[in-house]
Amino acid sequence: MSDETNDAPAADMEDGAAEVPADTAAADAPVTVEDLVATLEAVTAERDQHLADLQRVSAEFQNFRKQTEKRNSDFAAQAGSRVAEALLPVLDACDAAAQQGVEGVEPIAGQLRGELERAGLQVIAEVDAPFDPNLHEAAMSEPGDDGQDGPIVAQVLRTGYAWNGRVLRAAMVKVKG
Repeated sequence: MSDETNDAPAADMEDGAAEVPADTAAADAPVTVEDLVATLEAVTAERDQHLADLQRVSAEFQNFRKQTEKRNSDFAAQAGSRVAEALLPVLDACDAAAQQGVEGVEPIAGQLRGELERAGLQVIAEVDAPFDPNLHEAAMSEPGDDGQDGPIVAQVLRTGYAWNGRVLRAAMVKVKG
């Protein structure tokens, strides 16, 4: 009997078919090329979706950063504009004092005006410049010369100011023409 039991497994092995439990047979089943291609396509699609999501989020963040920088720069410009606008009466008072002959006012007014101009203040006070209703406020007028193209500024009655291209106060002028 012992010979038979030893011979039986040898006979099975010679046939090439060893008995395997049913649950491990499915796990050890050969993987087909179609299964690998399907898995690869699924993983590639998932990767592409993640890449698209990353690109979209990156673009949104870039837009958010640009909007925030623009908002901050606009806020800083508005703050500077408000300070400059608050100092306009001081400049007017200095100009009036200088016209009245008060000594010592001109250097202070010049220094204040110089610092504000470096920060973005522009003076609107050009005589013989074409009249522009966006920059000038006509307080008086006089007849023009023959052959004059259009109204021009004959005299500046009150200096106007702009801050980085935005008019803070229009120049009050006498218009000729």
